[in-house]
Amino acid sequence: MVFVTTPEGFLESIFSSEFAYSIWLTIYTSLISSTLVVLCCIPMAYSLSRLEFPGKWFFRVILDIPMALPEIVVGIALLMFLGNYGLGGILDSIGINFVFNTLGIIIAEFFIALPYAIKMLHSTFNYIDTRYEFVSRSLGYSDVATFFNITLPLSKQGLFATIIITLARCMGTFAAVLFVGGGILHKTDTLSITMYLHLSTGNMDMAITAGIVLVLISIITITIMEKYAPKTYNQ
Repeated sequence: MVFVTTPEGFLESIFSSEFAYSIWLTIYTSLISSTLVVLCCIPMAYSLSRLEFPGKWFFRVILDIPMALPEIVVGIALLMFLGNYGLGGILDSIGINFVFNTLGIIIAEFFIALPYAIKMLHSTFNYIDTRYEFVSRSLGYSDVATFFNITLPLSKQGLFATIIITLARCMGTFAAVLFVGGGILHKTDTLSITMYLHLSTGNMDMAITAGIVLVLISIITITIMEKYAPKTYNQ
């Protein structure tokens, strides 16, 4: 893939204003969506790991469904729900639009990355010995204090790995972003969308440059995972 483009074409593409916008949009949306994912997955993963409640198995099935479905199906479902056939029709009447804009990209990335983040952090919480939490509560600490002072610090490696994987997953999301964001050039073209759009128009230099950057992001993610992830992930 690297040898399809020339060094001159690569440099011209990576320093172009269009590519700079694509990089900015990818980082901007990924940071927001990954932050929302992490904030949501911490209580959800902890609840699945420590609490027993009616319908827990059904809740886990619902969370796993997006991981089993092709991403394009998730994208179409989100588009229909947020578009005129679902909630979007009501929201449009009050001036709120979730599709074919930056907000749509963030929503798509959120729903794609959330199940993976919950799975990873759920495994981390399961790995922590609950005796530490029991001792903390026996000493008079509340469940909230125990979580923030005992459980969360013990899960820092898994949490860090979850953040990195979530961020990379958001950056690389394609089909869902294409459908919900619209794949509009100079408006909703993240790196993966930029690669797709320019492959469609035959601009191989720009497409391959976007692909190279996405590969580099994957390599960096895997390297960080291997270095900092808990032993349970590396075995």
